[in-house]
Amino acid sequence: MPRTIAVVIFPDFQLLDAAGPIAAFELAGREAPPSPYRLRVMSATGGPVASSSGVILTAEPFGEPAAIDTLLVAGGLGAHDSEPHAALLPWLREAATGARRVASVCTGAYLLAAAGLLDGRRATTHWRYAAELARRYPGVRVEPDRIFVRDGKIWTSAGITAGIDLALALIAEDLGEAVAKRTAQRLVVYHRRPGGQSQFSALLRLDAPGGRFGPLLGWARERLDEALPVERLAAQAAMSPRNFARAFVAETGMTPAKAIEHLRLEAARAHVEEGSEPIDRVASATGFGDPERMRRAFLRGFGQPPQALRRAARAA
Repeated sequence: MPRTIAVVIFPDFQLLDAAGPIAAFELAGREAPPSPYRLRVMSATGGPVASSSGVILTAEPFGEPAAIDTLLVAGGLGAHDSEPHAALLPWLREAATGARRVASVCTGAYLLAAAGLLDGRRATTHWRYAAELARRYPGVRVEPDRIFVRDGKIWTSAGITAGIDLALALIAEDLGEAVAKRTAQRLVVYHRRPGGQSQFSALLRLDAPGGRFGPLLGWARERLDEALPVERLAAQAAMSPRNFARAFVAETGMTPAKAIEHLRLEAARAHVEEGSEPIDRVASATGFGDPERMRRAFLRGFGQPPQALRRAARAA
């Protein structure tokens, strides 16, 4: 019997947050006939629902939630305000009780949190909104730099295209990695970014708009194979080490040593996934030196060792 995937939308939802996972589940069904999924688009009122782009999807009204296997809530501008969702939140709570899985894309996490479904759980959302989610719902353990997070039967994902990554992970859980891989190939997307992968470039993350350390970070990125202690960075920035370290933390939110590790991780990951160099050579070229030191950094940053990421990249 097909599993029912209920995709929940609301006024001003983000179109791709709904359409991306819908396409992934549809194509997975073609790879594993007869289709293992029944797709339903649902809203509080049913009928035409306008996305933030103005494009309209037709939804069926909320009904008996008992038959829902996977409940997936889209994100979008309309997700930020809980007031307009008086009918949505109680239904989400009821539907989540009986569903095998509950998931959200991007700011759909706000609605799960408003319904109390993320209390005491780890979750993620688009990096731009992660701090606000944490402030508004302090009971949620927000992990802002993750593509998706699974905590028990609750799955949350980052912005827009990360919804496709989430859908592929759900498909892999249901139908196996081979079907998920073929689905990714049909979608012409990477198979598949691990949930622990960073949402965005380390350099972009560290270089605040108008920040004074952008040129320094670009300089450091070109010299990752060299020793980059705080004293050298401070000299390049024409500051004393103490003042530099204090100002750097104030602007970027992390220590200079942690920032250099982020840059090295990003560079090492590119070497690991796109090349065939031995791991010890990658460690040397990106400044880790010791392969074991690089492995520990990968586990902290990505949740997987370099060899696992290389195997995943080659299987894509």
